[in-house]
Amino acid sequence: MHVRLLGLTLAAVLTGCGQTPSPTASTSPAPPATTMPDPTTDAAFAKLAHDAVERWLALSPVSATQIGDHRYDDRLDDLSPAGRQQRLETSKALLAQLEAIDVSRLSRENQVDAALLRNQLQSDIWTIEVLQDWAWDPQVYSSLAGNAIYGLMARDFAPLPHRIAAATARMEQLPALLAQARANLDPARVPKIHAETVARQNAGLLEIVETFITPHLGELPAADAARTRAAIATLKQAVAEHQRWLDKTLVPNAQGDFRLGADKYDQKLKFALSSSLSRAEIRQRAEAEMRRVRAQMYEIARRVLSGRPNAPALPETPDDDQQQAAIEAALALAYAQHPARNAVVEDAKAALDAATAFVREKQLVTLPDVPVDVILMPKFQRGVAVAYCDSPGPLDKGQKTFYAISPIPEEWSAAQADSFLREYNSRMIHLLSIHEGIPGHYLEGWHSARFPSVLRGVLRSGVFAEGWAVYTERMMQEQGYLDHDPLFQLVQLKFYLRTIANALLDQGVHVDGWSREQAMHLMTHDAFQQEREAAGKWVRAQLTSAQLPTYFVGVQEHLDLRDAVRRKLGDRFDLKTYHDQVLSYGAPPVRYVRALMLDEPIQP
Repeated sequence: MHVRLLGLTLAAVLTGCGQTPSPTASTSPAPPATTMPDPTTDAAFAKLAHDAVERWLALSPVSATQIGDHRYDDRLDDLSPAGRQQRLETSKALLAQLEAIDVSRLSRENQVDAALLRNQLQSDIWTIEVLQDWAWDPQVYSSLAGNAIYGLMARDFAPLPHRIAAATARMEQLPALLAQARANLDPARVPKIHAETVARQNAGLLEIVETFITPHLGELPAADAARTRAAIATLKQAVAEHQRWLDKTLVPNAQGDFRLGADKYDQKLKFALSSSLSRAEIRQRAEAEMRRVRAQMYEIARRVLSGRPNAPALPETPDDDQQQAAIEAALALAYAQHPARNAVVEDAKAALDAATAFVREKQLVTLPDVPVDVILMPKFQRGVAVAYCDSPGPLDKGQKTFYAISPIPEEWSAAQADSFLREYNSRMIHLLSIHEGIPGHYLEGWHSARFPSVLRGVLRSGVFAEGWAVYTERMMQEQGYLDHDPLFQLVQLKFYLRTIANALLDQGVHVDGWSREQAMHLMTHDAFQQEREAAGKWVRAQLTSAQLPTYFVGVQEHLDLRDAVRRKLGDRFDLKTYHDQVLSYGAPPVRYVRALMLDEPIQP
């Protein structure tokens, strides 16, 4: 997310806001003329979009670094009450300006951006005033602290001495940020799981410094090296002080409820998804999909187990126990092939190469021309997800994407490691590399970054991104990846069951009060997850909210869109052209891509 803009200001980049991408072979006809856009209104919105991004970046220097604007690399966000009030007033002022614009007179692309801007501003205001995560979620501070240094050092957007100088300035300010955390957080409101997780992650901040900065001190001028060493020493003292507070004050006194409750959950879900689906509709669809996919998995199990010795009963119409036993027996054939405990990252690299070659051979979508690195997940980010894709920000052109995988913890027993590796068996590693890499997040991020609207890049939709990644798993299987291997299809369907379970788990935990036992039954029985994977997801469901459903809602919308375009075009439908077109809009929520492609109304 980090390339130095040589002589190019953000204001210059933002002149592209609201433009359409370079013409590509479209899968849908150009939208017919309706209400003609008004250039004056478009110009007013372009100015507002510019002002919004400029103010966001100034108020959140760490986000600015991640986005690729490096004017604020030597600063940190102000999370004090005064800083929080400034962000609130800024959001309210921007929202008032947006409400004064007649969005019906904007171009269709700007109507989409206006809807995104409104949703983000309303979400920001609600988060500060109602959700108040600054008072009860210590992850707000630990994540900011870690990304403040990692975002500067992970990519070569500028010469190393320049980046270390900026990191030094931030290290000098980090003790104040940790002090703000201690002042803002109310232990009575902090959930125990959040406190314990951050207490484990806290030392990871120093690991970033030791990995990316300390080895290069000898390359700096003497005075600069001395300043950096002093900043590191002060930071070590501050991290140790914060660790004592976490261990002796926060963790013992954390009494908050990690469950959001229906009202807050529904509002957060609405902001996060920007979808027409309600919580009840998501649950209904997910439960129906769970039944359908399990039935499909049973039919595959009958084929692969037929004639095998000691196979379970395989009746045409099974009861629940027979269905469960058959699918588990078939999955066991896939589990038998898995990476060695210390080879998960290497196997992921090989799987990424295989997926890339398949996409190229089948001409499924235009491939990226920038590199991706498969890396071990930094320690400060471990404990929530097994893997993630870290794409460059919209202003960091040509920089690397990181496909990060969490290693198996050294303290895990052999049985725990075996459980993990059964879940992340060799075929699952292929799916993980499809999801995070090609043609999933890495490829989608590259395409989306080419759209000229910086506002849309900053507000990139998680529903679009996660839905696309899940969609590509199914699409690759449909196209015959791994030679139409039925066990790969079985594992792909199991991976899709995880997506379905995510949506059910999130609202089950935060609204319906599910116990750990209920959550584990959904994951280990209904979705066939291994104990270690399910246990980790139980932790993730407590630590996060309204993010897990993005996978299911997004893939449903992507599949619906593909079906709609295929019906409209008939024999003229081409998969590669379709994929390139879907990815050409800069990753707004899927419903806006649908509106643009099918000439449907753009609803706020």
